Amino acid sequence: MHLSMGKLSTLLVGLVLAGAVLGGKTSSSSKCQEKSLTTASGLKAPSGPFCPGDLIFEDTFDGFDLDTWQHENTLAGNTDTEFQWFTNNRTNSFVREGNLFIRPTLTVDEFGEPFLRSGVLNVHGGSPAEQCTKHSPDGCERTGSHGQVLNPVKSASIRTVDSFAFKYGKVEVSAKLPAGDWLWPAIWFLPKVNAYGRWPASGEIDLLESKGNRDLIKNGINVGIEQVTSTLKFGPNAAYGSGYGAPGTSFTRNSESGKGYHTGFNRYQMEWTPDHVTFSINDIETGTVKVGTGFWQKGNFNISTPGIDNPWRYGSIMAPFDQEFYFKISVAVGGSEYFSDDDINPTHKPWHNGAPNAMTEFWNGKNDWLPTWKLDDADSKDASMQVDYVRVWAL
Repeated sequence: MHLSMGKLSTLLVGLVLAGAVLGGKTSSSSKCQEKSLTTASGLKAPSGPFCPGDLIFEDTFDGFDLDTWQHENTLAGNTDTEFQWFTNNRTNSFVREGNLFIRPTLTVDEFGEPFLRSGVLNVHGGSPAEQCTKHSPDGCERTGSHGQVLNPVKSASIRTVDSFAFKYGKVEVSAKLPAGDWLWPAIWFLPKVNAYGRWPASGEIDLLESKGNRDLIKNGINVGIEQVTSTLKFGPNAAYGSGYGAPGTSFTRNSESGKGYHTGFNRYQMEWTPDHVTFSINDIETGTVKVGTGFWQKGNFNISTPGIDNPWRYGSIMAPFDQEFYFKISVAVGGSEYFSDDDINPTHKPWHNGAPNAMTEFWNGKNDWLPTWKLDDADSKDASMQVDYVRVWAL
């Protein structure tokens, strides 16, 4: 077919425009005069730069995308020597009716009671997806004994470490938290690269964490499943804490009495900018961390850690929270610090923080805590963290 030069030019322009729309490579930032400060990387991250308000990550859990969510595989827990075994198993992590479920189960259901005191757990695998993800302490192989049982609970921790990380933006997660004594649900963020050193020097952002106990009381306040906490954690090294107690870096929110965060879905939100982080629930602000003159000063480390170098001295004023972070969603159990020995529960806390056989003490007290998990009721929905969606927008 013969085309005139005018028609040919028109056709070429149309093809270029169509390619810009359909190709998926061209950022919407070409439409906006002022580009967003948000950056993103990973296998599932769109290419930037972005316009303010661009939706850069979303999972509505119509299925379980294991390319997006990588499982942790370890016996070592998170950072508090908890009692669970994080594993990749559809009994513990799955999608049903458009929601992600993370459900704790008992190790004895699979291996039997004697195994806890005499068996060997080795979570090393042959393929990359089966490799142990945290080696210390004893994270990849353990042997049970009468004095120290093997991890009595199986659960899941999933993360976007390879698929999606971002710096600055707005986050919203719709979630229903699990109820059950000594359960520890969390939705949080860790740095993709430890630009300032090992935890906590490179920071941790807790969108939420909570204690699953229905009636855990401290100073007359329910500090169990009726309370959630949002926190920035940071510090020069683990020996000198992680910013706990630094003024204006941790915030709690309590639900109405009898209407804990396990009774329905709530929207947990965060706005992360170059000078502040704001946490909210259902559009109501819980608290704002203002950077001020920097986190070294905010943590009072210049006084509390004399002689220790400021690890963030070469970063921006927002350091260590000026790097890309990835998602983590987990349900842990127990631990060495998170659950205080002094809080009041209808049944006593079966282990003591710091005890060398804390995991065994926890398991020996199962007749008190196991009924509160209601594992045999309605597919263990009470004890399961449920997530409806996860969304991130450019700032």
